[in-house]
Amino acid sequence: MLNYMTVKEAGEKWGIGSRMVTLYCADGRIKGAEKIGNMWLLPKDAKKPEDGSYKMGIKNGK
Repeated sequence: MLNYMTVKEAGEKWGIGSRMVTLYCADGRIKGAEKIGNMWLLPKDAKKPEDGSYKMGIKNGK
């Protein structure tokens, strides 16, 4: 378990809420994320997925 982080830890690392991290996991947007019981574990080296939202017709982050 040393190579994994929790949803809370990932949220703090990426500057987003743990609910958003959970949604990313459930959508399969975080490579290597595993659900153990009702808890998600993410690889420590996992990258934050792109936002994917749009603002004023222009995709954020691009």
